[in-house]
Amino acid sequence: MNSRFHSRLALAALGVTAMLPLAADAHRGWMLPSATVVSGEEPWVTVDAAISNDLFYFEHQPMRLDNLKVFAPDGKLVPATNSSTGRYRSTFDVKLDQAGTWRISTLTDVVNANYKLGGENRRLRGTLESLRKELPKDAQDLSVSHSQNRVDVFVTSGKPTDTVLKPSGSGLELVAHTHPNDLVAGEEASFGLVFDGKPAVGVAVSLIPGGIRYRDQLGEIKLVTDQQGRFLVTWPEPGMYWLNANYPPRGEREDNAAANNRGPQQRGTLDAPARRASYTATLEVLAP
Repeated sequence: MNSRFHSRLALAALGVTAMLPLAADAHRGWMLPSATVVSGEEPWVTVDAAISNDLFYFEHQPMRLDNLKVFAPDGKLVPATNSSTGRYRSTFDVKLDQAGTWRISTLTDVVNANYKLGGENRRLRGTLESLRKELPKDAQDLSVSHSQNRVDVFVTSGKPTDTVLKPSGSGLELVAHTHPNDLVAGEEASFGLVFDGKPAVGVAVSLIPGGIRYRDQLGEIKLVTDQQGRFLVTWPEPGMYWLNANYPPRGEREDNAAANNRGPQQRGTLDAPARRASYTATLEVLAP
């Protein structure tokens, strides 16, 4: 047995998730469809959803499906079927009974309020509307943050369409100048990011190919959106890729954190909560 295998055994014996030496130690949420392009009459796809260190490998915990939404090519919401959640993954089926491109998403949208009451630290979690009702009027040192985390996959049955690719205007979202089901290794693809419908400028984008478990290098592609919120990528090889971005950009996050430490008047409020958002997608790149 090689040294890497011995290392994995040693980590497992300690109850620690085994990682390759150069893979970033991070829990990544993702969904993985059984196919991204299908044909035939009323085909189906099965989708796995999990949170793991090694991409597209089940070893940490399942992704919950409470906020799952399936958008048919006409833009209407349809139910997933056969949903279940196990120890390491969730899974569900989608019947593709319309031709065109489908978007399967999970969206976590929550507001957190931290405050003091009677000298004790307290926390509330919910929506802006619920917090306005529940927050004590004598709360002190109030800090409010609004977090939105979106995970997408795209599946096309027959001819690609673009209805479900249009941003909703809320949170961090992908703008697909190149269709996400028309990606080919060696070819350039063009995308954009918008936050609340406006170009997200200077946002770091991470693209990581699957199979981290089986290689020594993470293989991460690092990009930054331009003044129009766009970024370009030439795919080095075929396979499944994990795309991730966070808003605001790192510099703004650091400025906001410093401002929050200068006093409660600098913190987010119910009328103007501090905003944070992430976007994740699984994209398949085909061989030329």
